[in-house]
Amino acid sequence: MRKITEESANAFFNKGKLNKQNMQVFYDRFDQTSRMLLHNNCIATFDHYNKQLKISNCGWFTPTTKERLNALPNVDIKQKNFKWFLNGHLWDGKSVTIISKRGWSINNI
Repeated sequence: MRKITEESANAFFNKGKLNKQNMQVFYDRFDQTSRMLLHNNCIATFDHYNKQLKISNCGWFTPTTKERLNALPNVDIKQKNFKWFLNGHLWDGKSVTIISKRGWSINNI
């Protein structure tokens, strides 16, 4: 995993801020959400109050998008025959809520 991917995931779950190369992460204290942007496309949102993670590839089926999303807990994206599979199920890249089986923890990343 690239260093920028680790830094992005860390900032994302710790209400931090990151603006580096093609990545942006910021926390909005009014709605208590963190957003992860890749090339100005919001690929992940985390609601800190409700502990809800939403992801999308914003139509970009790239290795970089896949790497950034795979850095998030309970997200496992694999590719086979040019198709993406999210946690073992065919995924079209559209927005989906990721459910945690054990509860959210910063230590999960």
